[in-house]
Amino acid sequence: MTIMPQSPTPYLLLMLLSLCSFAPANAANALKPDTPSEYSYALPLQVSGKQGVVAFQLPQAVYLNANTANLDDLRVFDANGVAQPHALHRPQVAQPARRDSLAANVFPIRGGSNSTAGGTSIDVDIRTRPDGSVMSVQAHAGKRQGNSGATNATNATLSSLILDFGAAAIGDDNNPVRIDALRFDAPKGEANYNAEVWLQTSSDLKHWSTIGAAELSWLANDNGQTLASDRLEFSPQAFRYARLIWRRGVPAEFAAIHAETLPRQSSEPVRETLWIKPAAVKAIENRAGDQPAGLIYPAGVALPVEQVSLKLSEPNIVLPVALGYYAERRSRHTGKATEWAFRPITHATFYQITQDGQTRRSGALDIRVEHQPEWVIRPLNPAATARPELGLSWQPATLVFLAGGTPPYTLSFGRADATPTSQPLNQVAPGFTPRELARLEQAQAGVLQTGQGAAAGNSAATQAGLSARQRTYILWGVLILGVIVLGGMAWKLIRQMKAGSDKVN
Repeated sequence: MTIMPQSPTPYLLLMLLSLCSFAPANAANALKPDTPSEYSYALPLQVSGKQGVVAFQLPQAVYLNANTANLDDLRVFDANGVAQPHALHRPQVAQPARRDSLAANVFPIRGGSNSTAGGTSIDVDIRTRPDGSVMSVQAHAGKRQGNSGATNATNATLSSLILDFGAAAIGDDNNPVRIDALRFDAPKGEANYNAEVWLQTSSDLKHWSTIGAAELSWLANDNGQTLASDRLEFSPQAFRYARLIWRRGVPAEFAAIHAETLPRQSSEPVRETLWIKPAAVKAIENRAGDQPAGLIYPAGVALPVEQVSLKLSEPNIVLPVALGYYAERRSRHTGKATEWAFRPITHATFYQITQDGQTRRSGALDIRVEHQPEWVIRPLNPAATARPELGLSWQPATLVFLAGGTPPYTLSFGRADATPTSQPLNQVAPGFTPRELARLEQAQAGVLQTGQGAAAGNSAATQAGLSARQRTYILWGVLILGVIVLGGMAWKLIRQMKAGSDKVN
């Protein structure tokens, strides 16, 4: 009986599959030299040569020409083409150290009586300048207790105070000011004072709203020490004008009155903004037919956009929009392989309205950080014809690198298939405090240069085609090698079978 040898075919197939899996990756890595000539763009960096760790805030040109979302294609090369260790750093925004304070311009109202809940209000003549600041205040008492005509302002008693906190109390759309307390200095010449006051606020000096009340008191002892209750607190409000009336105690003019504004949650980081005009209008197909896809704004995939704005040219316009991007997906319709699908990021209403000689504009809109090669605005009003400019804002990163090797240094970027080499900050500047990092020497950039990588065509499509061809060649090579191996094994197997047959005979 002849025992036939077990066929090694399964093991051979497993070996071939392993070669097919690892060979393309290894070959691709072998074909990726990391030299300055492989990058499309370069910025010469000038340093003093006296510092071992240097910083460089990335300019707009880097974000517009880098080919990776996380800036993986950034390299700092020395004169010999040796990459230097680098880290990307975004300094944390410092918290505000104190609350802001606004001093009030105080205008006393004399004559009449206090505006109590059931009393008669005072007719007040308030004159303002063109910028809205209060110029003068005069009260006219109504017909009360036989008194007619204007009250003598000099001899009349104090009844209330008008407060003007100035234009700084208005703020703007991007930085609104909210006041949550008033702080009082004791009346002049009054070491001991006690009264209950009510606070009314207004934005136009015509309509008033009561928002708070407080017991104000100052009590001094023989040693010159004073116990004071000098604050009037209320829920945060936005206002410029206020009126103070007395509910109990003798009205008096305070030495000073200050408004305390809410501190911001955090100081605004330094941002750069890129303004883009719409490039084209696309159309997508769906069950309803061709629909306008909106306005397309080409950008850069490296931009870490965290705020968006619209610059509207129309004098009076309200534009509700959906902001997002288009992504290619497998088509749901017969006859098409792929289709474009709109992916919204957020919905917002932008506007520009002129009212009473002043223009109101929508501010910047905060969004989660997005990296998109192009942005899309789809007006929610189908009849809208506006073509606004799109503003993309981001916080530039600071490149921190070790100034080793041989200067001068060059920042190279613009390569879609680059692997990340950025290191943690503590491995580039170990032991450096935030204060020391903020005081690092800043490298100076030269003129942007186009590298040899741009001529070679370093786009994602080119790289994908090259990788596909490499995989095809390697696969054919492995298959041919497998055929040769299988042929050799078959020939050996036939010889063994023939030899066994001869022994039987």
